[in-house]
Amino acid sequence: MRERGSGSLFREKYRDKKTGRLKVCRTWTMKLWVGGKALKRPSETTSRAVANKKLEQWKAEVRQGIYVPDADQTRFDDLASLLLDEYRANGRKSLDRMEDAVNHLREFFAGCRAQAISTERTLAYVRHRQEHPAANATINRELAALKRMFRLGEKVGRVVRRPYIDMLQEHNARTGFFERSEFDAVLAHLPDDLRAVFEVAYDTGWRVKSEILPRRWVHVDFRSGWLRLEPGETKNGEGRQFPLTPDLRAVLERQRERTTAEEKTTGAIIPWIFHRSGKPIKSFRRAWVTACTKAGIPERIPHDFRRTAVRNLERAGVPRSTAMKMVGHRTESIYRRYAIVDEAMLKEGAAKLQILHDTQQSPASNVVRLADAKRLGSSSGRVARPKREKIGPATRGKWSKSGGKNMVGRDGIEPPTPGFSVLCSTN
Repeated sequence: MRERGSGSLFREKYRDKKTGRLKVCRTWTMKLWVGGKALKRPSETTSRAVANKKLEQWKAEVRQGIYVPDADQTRFDDLASLLLDEYRANGRKSLDRMEDAVNHLREFFAGCRAQAISTERTLAYVRHRQEHPAANATINRELAALKRMFRLGEKVGRVVRRPYIDMLQEHNARTGFFERSEFDAVLAHLPDDLRAVFEVAYDTGWRVKSEILPRRWVHVDFRSGWLRLEPGETKNGEGRQFPLTPDLRAVLERQRERTTAEEKTTGAIIPWIFHRSGKPIKSFRRAWVTACTKAGIPERIPHDFRRTAVRNLERAGVPRSTAMKMVGHRTESIYRRYAIVDEAMLKEGAAKLQILHDTQQSPASNVVRLADAKRLGSSSGRVARPKREKIGPATRGKWSKSGGKNMVGRDGIEPPTPGFSVLCSTN
């Protein structure tokens, strides 16, 4: 008697379409009950011994929990739907970016079974994207989306295994930032409804589209002096607040006056700090590109304000932990990516280094022995100014021959006490 749950082997019967006779397949079919459901799988062999080994392997997969009944039916489109549904359900702010990545992946993997997406297949996709061409950073975001698809498919029982997907090295890190003169030039060519937006971005370093434009007047506290981001509104989900500096306060107060005048004209309450005729600002790309082109810096992007704010905080000597809280960087490694050193800071560092070299290369001050200092009439060991001025070259030459040395003790260490040696000007 066969043990319950051990599975079975049999040959399927079929009816010949031409003769109508009932026939038996030559290959064996495996049958196994999994989760109360009878499952069949072809063994693809005519040998009963080989078919029995495959049945044992199938049972082992079921016992170990690595068997997925519908894995062979799962396709790329199923995994893509899982990923986008997860992003929509969690309200992720990067949904539009993820949709772009999925669209590029769909052009290459559409209709593919999940089991057919192997490491070799993903490498072929990388070569395909590089030929178009696409930057390594863009390809990495798309590969990360593919990885996320397989992880979700594994969680819901649609994928047996995940392929190994290697990421590319990225060498296109941006290094742009604004000097004050450049920012003023861009500001002069921006429309009135966008100037306050980028003035706030220059001071705070906050993200323009997701953090500054959605600000409402309830997020400004003029009395206490804070501009706030509520928890859940930032990229990392943490709340944030920025103190109202005099410049930042002046910008927001001007915007408050402008909003109040607009409310009196339209008779409607405007909750947003930044708006176009009372309506929230959704897009500003065309105005931004035009202003940067007229200012002579067409390569600048709004995200450069984050790098600019970090650099300004570093220049101002603000402690790094405080600067990270103000700008909104959770880890110091991310902060260091934005702490870009510009040419002015490098020149300033070189000037300080030259001052040090000049100090080290200047003629060493002569040192007078304590006995010689007493002979010159100084009880404290220091030569008085009048007497130093009367000392001529001849006398200094005698000191040099009689043992006058530089500011070192007999053991080669700088004297620890004032009485050990005295400074004597060579002028």
